[in-house]
Amino acid sequence: MNPETAPSRTTPAAAAVGIHLSIGSVYAYSVWKTPLEELTGWQGAQIAMGFSLAILFLGLSAGFLGSWIDRMGPRRSSLLAGCLFGLGLAGAGLSVHHRWLWGYYISYGALGGIGLGIGYVAPVATLVRWFPDRRGFATGLATMGFGFGALLAGPLIARFTLLIGVPNTFFLLAALYSLIMILSALKLNNPPADWPERFPPPPGTRAPGVTSAPDFPPRRALRSPAFLLLWLLFFINICCGIALISIASPMARDMTGMSLKASAAMVGAMGLFNGLGRIGWSAASDRLGRPLTWLLFFLLQIASLLLLPSLAHPLAFQLAVFLIISCYGGGFATAPAFLGDLFGTRHLAALYGALLTAWAAAGLAGPQLVTRMRESTGSYQTVLSLFALFLTFGLFALAGLHFTQKRSFR
Repeated sequence: MNPETAPSRTTPAAAAVGIHLSIGSVYAYSVWKTPLEELTGWQGAQIAMGFSLAILFLGLSAGFLGSWIDRMGPRRSSLLAGCLFGLGLAGAGLSVHHRWLWGYYISYGALGGIGLGIGYVAPVATLVRWFPDRRGFATGLATMGFGFGALLAGPLIARFTLLIGVPNTFFLLAALYSLIMILSALKLNNPPADWPERFPPPPGTRAPGVTSAPDFPPRRALRSPAFLLLWLLFFINICCGIALISIASPMARDMTGMSLKASAAMVGAMGLFNGLGRIGWSAASDRLGRPLTWLLFFLLQIASLLLLPSLAHPLAFQLAVFLIISCYGGGFATAPAFLGDLFGTRHLAALYGALLTAWAAAGLAGPQLVTRMRESTGSYQTVLSLFALFLTFGLFALAGLHFTQKRSFR
């Protein structure tokens, strides 16, 4: 292929970011809590279940539909994702209007969650194919949009629920996000078959762990020890990160004396570092290699969790929290590239979808575990120490992955 006639990678990259910015609005879910309580009379736990169901169906749909996404291609699967996500938001608005809780669960949680899962996997798997020379950067670019989605959605939800009411805000966002996703999907497609030959990694920049792995059939890859260990690493990283997110504000107030306003601002900044961590760590992993990058994730988080109880100054406390959250986001961004290093990219949507079941499991386990531990021990210090121990177990899983896949780490 002549370089002058080669298609541009900018268009699919922008399309992937557009889709992820839209579905990333799910991370702003906490903004809905107070307006929904005031309008419907639903309890906080009932409202929180809508988010838990959305994350659960995200992971399940990604896991079960990954092979289908590979067969359908990124354009058609992303078009379906935009329609389902928009219908889920519209159904949520209708259910809120009629005070129908189960309708809300079915629409926002199940229907919207399936749209989330398809919309999450398809752009990531596609960009990895467009950037064979910079897999980490590609996945970080797409998932960065997901991390930043909450920063855009939060103010929109807060403002429009006051101006036009909760149901109409759901309808407005349904129209807006489905339009963005559908327009983006029309620009999302796979690269030509000879694309990897056009963009090999520059000489001297191939990091340890970045390989040209053969394309393993999904059934063989999913049964391999390497995939199971990577699933465990992903689960541990998400479980600890999402648990910290769930307690960050009250923990900051209790341990540093921060005001409610200051702790809320910290939570908003966590979304920023979540997004920055995705693009920063993933780009770094192209140089460092995925194994070393994940080793840094766990070491930095263990040290930060153990230091947090002694960091009484709000600034020092927040910096440690931001570092942990950047590693949390970085795990999402580097995991697809890690899969590509180990098993090739031909069946990446199927493999990444299966890996995202770890997100579904961690989304349910992390917040529940930290809440029970906090209630039983009455101490955030004990909670943080136990999660540091959990991350230490991840170091052994990483070592096991190294020894089971030595040839992929050269």
